[in-house]
Amino acid sequence: MVQGSSKGLQKKATSARHSVAQPKKGQRAIPPKKKAAIKHASIQRSLSAKINKSIENQMVAAASAGKLTIMKNSADPQKASKS
Repeated sequence: MVQGSSKGLQKKATSARHSVAQPKKGQRAIPPKKKAAIKHASIQRSLSAKINKSIENQMVAAASAGKLTIMKNSADPQKASKS
């Protein structure tokens, strides 16, 4: 019977590749390589940017017009308490 550590047995070396605990942040999509796919992706990006810009402009217009509230009931708390 062997007591203690055996001769000749070695621990496996940990690889540096798997030592990262958290995955990296950022985009994981592979960019398109075909011309049609590249054109479609660029059109999609520009459309989404235009839509976001439009929504932001609408929010700015709504905020500058009056009080900007998320819920309808919280817009007039004074009227609800007077009734």
